Amino acid sequence: MLRVFDFLFSLIGIIFGFPVLVVIFLIGLFDTGSPLFIQKRFGRDRRAFKLVKFRTMSRDTASMATHLVSQSSVTRFGKFLRKTKLDELPQLWNVLKGDMSLVGPRPNLESQVNLIMERSKRNIYSVRPGITGLAQILGVDMSRPELLAETDERMISEMSFQNYLKFIILTLVGRGAGDRVRN
Repeated sequence: MLRVFDFLFSLIGIIFGFPVLVVIFLIGLFDTGSPLFIQKRFGRDRRAFKLVKFRTMSRDTASMATHLVSQSSVTRFGKFLRKTKLDELPQLWNVLKGDMSLVGPRPNLESQVNLIMERSKRNIYSVRPGITGLAQILGVDMSRPELLAETDERMISEMSFQNYLKFIILTLVGRGAGDRVRN
């Protein structure tokens, strides 16, 4: 049932957000020369997929978890995109394709071994990863694997259509920060 809403909401978001996507893409061309960032992430059943975001860091930044990256790697425009969460908009394509949901645990990198272990213990990989979720609303980032996995488990066990809408609305109004770049 939620997959139908994922599809509809992401399609509507892409259609109505298209002008914004184009503007951000064009500004990103001038900012980094490569406005899209594509990274291998792991989702449902630990299957790999290509996550798409707007680039917020310089092109030569190593691919690693956000909390491990230096603040100096984030561009001025990238700071704006992160603050407004507009860097996440291209993930609507991942939702439309079925790789992700609007609401679910954030997809992790292969290098996040501790997080993978904690999530595996709690059966987190039984659901699609999401653009937002309880951990993002509460500001729990990926640097604390056990707490993140516990929060994901709680979200999954309490998931309802009402919570699904609540997490989307809270994200749209700017609640939570999710992963943070270290200073």
